[in-house]
Amino acid sequence: MAGLFTKVLKAHQWVYENSGGLVGHRLLLGNPTLLLRTVGRRSGAQRTSALTYARDGGDYLVTASNGGSPRPPGWLANLKARPECEIQVGRRKLTVRARATLPDDPEYARRWALVDKVNKGRYGAYQKLTKRPIAVVVLTPAERGQSSR
Repeated sequence: MAGLFTKVLKAHQWVYENSGGLVGHRLLLGNPTLLLRTVGRRSGAQRTSALTYARDGGDYLVTASNGGSPRPPGWLANLKARPECEIQVGRRKLTVRARATLPDDPEYARRWALVDKVNKGRYGAYQKLTKRPIAVVVLTPAERGQSSR
């Protein structure tokens, strides 16, 4: 079952990327989805991940859940090494600065509630599968409202 879900996620990302964002923003379970583009910390290669997100004012919030795996997703380490990256929301591309937050951040619980609500409680279920605290990553546009095109 997990293998099928992984294939569906990859197909969704492929459609999102190859349609230029015309299709894919709300395709997966109806959740809003963005494309996060990072640079591999060791390879230097561009990496793209389709992630569901919540909004917090002008910021975008994503979680480093990795499906509740004991290890965080590779994109989190890439963001820590190089916080400036790009997101695509629908057809709009934005340069953002990423900042990972954990439960010791005073805003973490509020942000967690926002992302978990958008994902219909799935992140709470993922947190129960792992001992590591799942980071909520704040993606702040470099120039609010400015496209990076």
